[in-house]
Amino acid sequence: MPADESSAARGADRSRVTEAIRRALTPSPLPGPLSAGAGALVGLALRSRPATGPRRPAAPRSGARSPGTPPRPPRGAGIRRTYERARRAWDRPLTAYYLILGSSLLITVLGLVMVYSASMIKALELARPGTYFFRKQFLAAVIGAGLMLLASRVPIRLHRALAYPLLAGTVFLMVLVQVPGIGMSVNGNQNWLYLGGPFQLQPSEFGKLALILWGADLLARKQDKRLLTQWKHMLVPLVPVAFMLLGLIMLGGDMGTAIILTAILFGLLWLAGAPTRLFAGVLAVAGLIGFALIKTSPNRMSRLSCIGASEPGPGDSCWQAVHGIYALASGGWFGSGLGASVEKWGQLPEPHTDFIFAITGEELGLAGTLSVLALFAALGYAGIRVAGRTEDPFVRYAAGGVTTWITAQAVINIGAVLGLLPIAGVPLPLFSYGGSALLPTMFAVGLMIAFAREDPAAKAALAMRRPGVRWKTMRRRVMKRPSGER
Repeated sequence: MPADESSAARGADRSRVTEAIRRALTPSPLPGPLSAGAGALVGLALRSRPATGPRRPAAPRSGARSPGTPPRPPRGAGIRRTYERARRAWDRPLTAYYLILGSSLLITVLGLVMVYSASMIKALELARPGTYFFRKQFLAAVIGAGLMLLASRVPIRLHRALAYPLLAGTVFLMVLVQVPGIGMSVNGNQNWLYLGGPFQLQPSEFGKLALILWGADLLARKQDKRLLTQWKHMLVPLVPVAFMLLGLIMLGGDMGTAIILTAILFGLLWLAGAPTRLFAGVLAVAGLIGFALIKTSPNRMSRLSCIGASEPGPGDSCWQAVHGIYALASGGWFGSGLGASVEKWGQLPEPHTDFIFAITGEELGLAGTLSVLALFAALGYAGIRVAGRTEDPFVRYAAGGVTTWITAQAVINIGAVLGLLPIAGVPLPLFSYGGSALLPTMFAVGLMIAFAREDPAAKAALAMRRPGVRWKTMRRRVMKRPSGER
């Protein structure tokens, strides 16, 4: 073959190869199968082409948060939220009102249950029915509930008007107790009046209430006249009248009630803003008198020596204090069960009066005693709140005096049961058996409820809860809207 023909053939072959490659790289507008080489080339071209459409988000890694999930609260936010809710609840206008009413009623009801449980064996020992003491306490509680309701509804100005008659009547009854043939002696204390049948009255319990009302009215009137800046107006006649009541009580030998009355006096002086040196002077005088009275009485000295005792001691002088500790120790966390106390079977004296807290610890355990303490703490807090938020000086002094009375008496009673204080012979307020102690205490609680209701914010909140008030208020607001507004 000539050279020019062979070169022409090679040129034609290169042209065919070039045309085949061009057709393979150029996509055909018609559907049809592609050759193997063309498919590979097309796939390579598509993979090398940049993506222009939206891409699917990658799967979230473990522990990562998806975009739609709300952010997690910081650590400890739940505790702070709970604290804020509790703080707002404590700051509500009716908090003190509900605390006083609820805690006092719960203490009284639980006290009735424990009086029935603790006094059953004592009643059988006296050849009485097992419900003897419970029925008397229940009757006193019903009368006390009526007094509490009355005190909560009576206007404050009427309470102030009753202060002087109550003080005069109490002093008359306390003098009458010392008259031979009229007064009665119970457990060595000449502080009782016989009313007939199974009923007796202890006027010194009403002396606490009389001193609070009279002292609050006296200090409020002196504050209105700006006389409390002078020490003689602060002390006279408050301190002499209080010492007169203390003298009448000590004539009967009731050291425990005298201590409570002294605590009330100090509470009133503290609320009145007594200077430190004046307060310390009155405290020193009261301390010297108390030391002399304890030193001259072997019975009181023996009670003082039983603080922290773990053995009955010589002559069983600390029998009651030690068995109170035994009752608390045997209760455990949740107690032996209601009615299953062992110490009330003749081992523990006064199981339903002065040492009812020990029986509560034995039958209801630590949970029961802590519940009682929490109720008294709530009642004390509510009293302090009422006294601290009022603008009326009488309400401040009276609420502070009642709070001092109930709190100091509860601390002295529970401290004696725990072996931390000497046995003073005072009942646990609203809880122990004794109508003479229950009636004035429930009246004092009614006073606190009345004071809590007189707070302007609480009064407005209570008014909004009356039937029809909310609807009338809403109608009044609708009528004030301009015409055309929806």
